[in-house]
Amino acid sequence: MMKRLGRIWPELISFDNLYSAYLKARKGKQSVASVAEFTLNLESELLTLQQELSEFRYRPGRYRLFTIYERKKRQIAAAPFRDRVVHHAIINLVEPIIDRRFIFDSYACRKGKGVHAAVDRYQQWSRRYPYVLKMDIEQYFPSIDHAILKDKLRHYLKDRYALALIDQIIDTAPAATGRGDVIYFPGDDLFAPIVRSTGLPIGNLTSQFLANLYLDAVDHYIKERLRVHAYIRYVDDLLILGRDKTQLHEIREWIRQRLMEDRLRLHPRKAHIYHTARGIDLFGYQIFPHKRRLRNDNGHAFRRRLRKMAALYRENVLDLKEIHPRVRSWIGHAIHGETEGLRNSLFASTVFSRG
Repeated sequence: MMKRLGRIWPELISFDNLYSAYLKARKGKQSVASVAEFTLNLESELLTLQQELSEFRYRPGRYRLFTIYERKKRQIAAAPFRDRVVHHAIINLVEPIIDRRFIFDSYACRKGKGVHAAVDRYQQWSRRYPYVLKMDIEQYFPSIDHAILKDKLRHYLKDRYALALIDQIIDTAPAATGRGDVIYFPGDDLFAPIVRSTGLPIGNLTSQFLANLYLDAVDHYIKERLRVHAYIRYVDDLLILGRDKTQLHEIREWIRQRLMEDRLRLHPRKAHIYHTARGIDLFGYQIFPHKRRLRNDNGHAFRRRLRKMAALYRENVLDLKEIHPRVRSWIGHAIHGETEGLRNSLFASTVFSRG
């Protein structure tokens, strides 16, 4: 068993680490007012933050909540910029060490991984296996149990000051919305679902990392106890490929039971077995063993966004330096899905001009 990460507090709150965290937190956001204000008084801001941390006076600020609609409605919690600096300072030291314990085929929010690597891996395996068990964890971020998460964290990290800081971030952040029903798990008394604190906010850098950590034991259970070779996880999407449908049904039930130990449930309508040759919807694509296509709703949604950006540009609300990264981001996703005709059509029919 790998040793727990030890005394990291002095390095975590060092000026060099906080400055490195600041550079990462401001990336792509230099024009945002709160970032510009922090930058204007950079040395003073970082020294104040360092002193608050060293004297254990640091308290996270109030989050800004907003809703996005990308395939489904999600509430995003944006932490104040100085808190995002703290989040990066933690991840700078904790993630590189703990990430080594994660399985190879966990693809979300990890260096050298990502959606396209996950799609490539799935497509590679879909040529070898006729079936795929595709599962989704129901209301994953709202369901993450704080007590269980903190206990898991202590299996990786033993610095009590760093643990106290991460605990504080977990406890003070607004939970992701979506969990409205009361769910009982084996061994619960009447009040357990009500008194247990749950949920991580979608939008925090720390939430992404902790969400990976929360399911790491399940990943190892699937790989080592169930001896599954072709397994992929991207956040709360789980994929297992195989040759025997009966065996995949059995594996699904074992995973369902294992998830309940962490107070999680498989989505009842999103845990099915498919023929890989017929293709599946995955990460915005329709994926077949030898080809992939961008989902139709993805193209339609971007067409609407592009028209909206063109309208805002005409009204001088947006400028090109704000538009370019949004367009490049979509193109970077779309080029992996046989979309040359769609891209030509979209950009030929959209004109960016000032009114």
